[in-house]
Amino acid sequence: MGRLPINLSFLCAKLSSFLLCCTIFMLIPLFILCKRLHRIYLIYVNDFGPILRIFRNFAAQLIAMGDKETITMKDIARNLGVSVATVSRALKDSSRISTAQKERIQKYARENNFFPNFLGEALRHNKVRPMKVIGVIVPQVVHYYFMSVLSGIEEEARARGYRVMVAQSNERYDKEVAICEDFYQNKVCGIIVSQAKDTKQYDHFEKLLQNGVPLIFYDRICTGVNCSRVVVDDYMGAFTAVTHMIDTGCKKIAFYGSPMNLEISKNRYNGYHDALVKHGLTENPDWVKICDDRANAEAITPDILREEDHPDAFFAINDDTAIGILYTAKRMGFKVPEEISICGFTNGDRAKASDPMLTTVEQRGVAVGEEAANILIGQVEGSIPRDEVEKRVVRTRLVVRGTTR
Repeated sequence: MGRLPINLSFLCAKLSSFLLCCTIFMLIPLFILCKRLHRIYLIYVNDFGPILRIFRNFAAQLIAMGDKETITMKDIARNLGVSVATVSRALKDSSRISTAQKERIQKYARENNFFPNFLGEALRHNKVRPMKVIGVIVPQVVHYYFMSVLSGIEEEARARGYRVMVAQSNERYDKEVAICEDFYQNKVCGIIVSQAKDTKQYDHFEKLLQNGVPLIFYDRICTGVNCSRVVVDDYMGAFTAVTHMIDTGCKKIAFYGSPMNLEISKNRYNGYHDALVKHGLTENPDWVKICDDRANAEAITPDILREEDHPDAFFAINDDTAIGILYTAKRMGFKVPEEISICGFTNGDRAKASDPMLTTVEQRGVAVGEEAANILIGQVEGSIPRDEVEKRVVRTRLVVRGTTR
């Protein structure tokens, strides 16, 4: 058979019609799908538009931050001419700096996309183990005895890898409470304290113990709180001193002490009283005074010495008070020790500098401090159980000098 003739025009027309029909059938479903997607898009935009905008803005901020060099608090401080501490306070919205300074620093931080990581800072400073810092509360930093105790605490603490944080109550109950709270918040590993004179409530001490903070008393102890303490032998120190004055011929001995809510005052008074009783002498209630500093001693002693029947000796609760008595007696024309004998309790530098040098009871404050630190560190490290109450007594020594016969 021969080849059939082909009409090219006819074939092209048929092929074009076929392709057009296929294209139409393919575009119709795609058109319907796009229309449905558009409707879904509109729903999402209308319902979740705010959320989408937040994410879009956040993404833009991240891109902007990535384009800029990261700055630190040190950079802000340097650029604004302030300290890093000031920058930190401003970003924490502290009231310790002025509003204008705070707003200036915060604005600069925002403009430079600086966002402090306070959580990270807190985690860096939060240790599972307690800080090796001992909190020490002293009633008065100018007092020789308290400073000698502090010296003993510091020596023992440093030898065992601990540091010491010191605060002064200045004999005020409210300040003592605040210091205890500060120490607790700063997570010291334990506290060594001599209570203030006017402390008569002890809830702040009980709170520390209930929260697991080791607490050690020294010198002025609190019998209402069941915890360890280190004291000198106040009773025997007073008994020995008064006995010495009786043995050297004194018969009429006055007592100057601290408020009787303090155990040291009770113990020293009892030593004084028992020495008189043992030697058959009678205590004169008018000569038992609450007086424990030089200014008060100089204020009340003249009236006592003007009496026709006045004391021939004074036993004072500390050297400062004894020196006040000494110089008052000398100003009034009395000979010391021939007419008036005087004994103190501390043996600080003032006792050696007075004229004549003061007879006194040595307290050995350094030894007291070492013992207190030893107990506290033992409780922190576990060699001494925290619920075990340690009671340590440091012996006193009578130092006889020129103010007694």
